[in-house]
Amino acid sequence: MEDKKFVAYVGTYTHGNSKGIHIYDLDVENGRMEERKVIPINNPSYIKKSHNGRFLYSIADEGVRSFEIMPDGDLRPMNSAPIDGMRGCYLSTDREDKYLFVAGWHDGKVTAMRLNEDGTVGEVTDGIFHKGLGSVAERNFRPHVNCVNLTPDGRFLCAVDLGVDQIKIYKFDGEKGKLKLQDLLHCELESAPRILKFRRDGKFAYVISELKNYISVYSYDGSGKTPKFELIQKVSTLNEYHSASSAASALRFSRDDSLLLCTNAGDNTAGLFAVDKDTGLLTRICILPISGDYPKAGDFFPDNRHIISLNHETNTITVFKVNYEKKYFTLWGKPISVETPNCILISEVPGGK
Repeated sequence: MEDKKFVAYVGTYTHGNSKGIHIYDLDVENGRMEERKVIPINNPSYIKKSHNGRFLYSIADEGVRSFEIMPDGDLRPMNSAPIDGMRGCYLSTDREDKYLFVAGWHDGKVTAMRLNEDGTVGEVTDGIFHKGLGSVAERNFRPHVNCVNLTPDGRFLCAVDLGVDQIKIYKFDGEKGKLKLQDLLHCELESAPRILKFRRDGKFAYVISELKNYISVYSYDGSGKTPKFELIQKVSTLNEYHSASSAASALRFSRDDSLLLCTNAGDNTAGLFAVDKDTGLLTRICILPISGDYPKAGDFFPDNRHIISLNHETNTITVFKVNYEKKYFTLWGKPISVETPNCILISEVPGGK
């Protein structure tokens, strides 16, 4: 890590005094974050880096926006593109960076968009509105697509719909950018699946459920016509003495996939889990308070010795040092003030030192 430099991009809601994406320089060795500048953009509620590391994409009120990542980690605005629907909440790209996928919480829509060779966002190639009814008023009664991620082989797009307790699996045409429903993964009634992430080796998938407060671990086999998910474990994101109003929120792997971080709003805690390399199963390390309200997002420092919590309601970022041997983490330094933080992406600076 000594010869590498990292920055953290933090997206904020901009209906108050916040201006957009905050760029922080990371002191990895000492577990510190120092704000460098803010990139103006309307309500960047989710950000995603291209697989080639050259571009950053962000949700915005007008649809999605693209930025070039400069050698020092700064962001140069490129273009914006409409998504032909209400504002999105999650972004992902294919491995070749030819397509951008957008999840629509407000309108229950899945959108596929073409990416141009210069990294700018092109036209919408497909858009599908989910249908159906859930069973819980307000939060869980109609389609809310909260996450879209391709399967490791790139053949299928998984659209996590917390409103109807399903993960819809679409066959993806990489030539035309079209989606066709292939299968459904039914989740527990009123569980509200929120985020699905695959381990980098493609053998396992992890789904965090907002209302039931657990992480489901699936073995994954994409060799057949239809991808196969087999449930092998459910692990609670909470302690036994948790808040009755808790809602599981963030799900993030460490850079080496050996650890998994989750956060719980209402309960205002973060959970750390060890990931077994062979079986994919999770072992709880600890679940502890994050010294703030509504930890909407979180991440690991690149060396895994510190973790970060974005506390949306208390307008703070808190950093914690982890003691893996004794299974706890402690607040590390003063909370960092930032208005309504909601997403974070830690990135290696292309220019290094």
